[in-house]
Amino acid sequence: MISTLRFPMRSHIGLGSIKKLLPELRNWNVGKILIVTDRTLVKIGLVDQYMSHLNEEFAVNVYTEVEPEPSLNCAEKLVEYTRQGEFDCVIGLGGGSALDLAKLAAVISQNEGTVVDYLNLTGTKSLVHKGIPKILIPTTSGTGSEVTDIAVLSLKGTKDVVTHDFLLANLAIVDPQLTISVPSRITAATGIDALTHAVEAYLSVNANEATDSLALKAVGLISNSLKIAVENGEDTEARTAMSYGSYLAGLAFFNAGVAGVHALAYPLGSQFKLPHGESNAVLLPYVMNYIAPSCSKKMNIVCNILTKQEAERTPEECLRIFYKLVEDVGLPSTLKEYGIPESKLGMLTEDAVKQTRLLARSPRTLEKQDIFQIYLQAFKGVKAGI
Repeated sequence: MISTLRFPMRSHIGLGSIKKLLPELRNWNVGKILIVTDRTLVKIGLVDQYMSHLNEEFAVNVYTEVEPEPSLNCAEKLVEYTRQGEFDCVIGLGGGSALDLAKLAAVISQNEGTVVDYLNLTGTKSLVHKGIPKILIPTTSGTGSEVTDIAVLSLKGTKDVVTHDFLLANLAIVDPQLTISVPSRITAATGIDALTHAVEAYLSVNANEATDSLALKAVGLISNSLKIAVENGEDTEARTAMSYGSYLAGLAFFNAGVAGVHALAYPLGSQFKLPHGESNAVLLPYVMNYIAPSCSKKMNIVCNILTKQEAERTPEECLRIFYKLVEDVGLPSTLKEYGIPESKLGMLTEDAVKQTRLLARSPRTLEKQDIFQIYLQAFKGVKAGI
């Protein structure tokens, strides 16, 4: 089998790598820079701490109209702002939402039409121009957006993406120091998100030996450091391991893809505004339980890494391993805990089945009735006798 791997053009990773930003920009011959970030990072002083020195050499605009789980309207406003501003470069600084929006700003602003024209499910246009250079700097260890060509948007009832090689970062800077201030719950949610990327990439029908190596290394790094990072955010060793784990998981899923967990998580984010990481976390144990019979060998390898114990496990045992992982970092483990009524499971199912791009990668085919059963299990929970 021939496999084609794709990566961002260039990456700097490790403590202190943010110091590479200014020298890189000096080599790019840019004058006017747009920084896409969110109000919280401005408020806590992170933007000023790491970006203010750019004002000495460049004209810098800071755009903060970034929403969690960004809507199509949010993206359209930013693209038009970028188009009118005639910027030479876009820097995305923040979590996945800021990075995804930065990609769209850099590329679609230099092409005809609007964001809706390029959506995966309904778009009618193809990107022609590469856009202006983009630098992606994550401040969480979770989304992997800095290494992918995907931008995710919330639509009514579901989510859709813009995906194209043009959205790949010209430069990614992954500095664990920027994640120190992330609150424990966000650390937990984004960490489980990164773990989900690694696990789903490893189990994907599109996986290969290269992506498997990236994914398994990511599983080990994340599982060994997540709880420490949640409990002590200033532990730089744990934060560094999480940054590397998230980066590797991003590379793994960018090339092998994610599947059922993400397909079922998307409607939770769009319909109930659950943060993406928490949507993945609450579904992860139940999807793993359902698909385990179709990928038992690989599932056992993952569970062995998570538990540091060699064993052959039933699907129910795998479920409890993932359940405990989520429980240990303090996240809710049932849909009921999020206030999602059982009466809405059918509506969630209707939207999840539309995520054919993701469902096609699952090692076990997930039909409509299967998806409903997974949502039902996630509503009732492990303690309901599963």
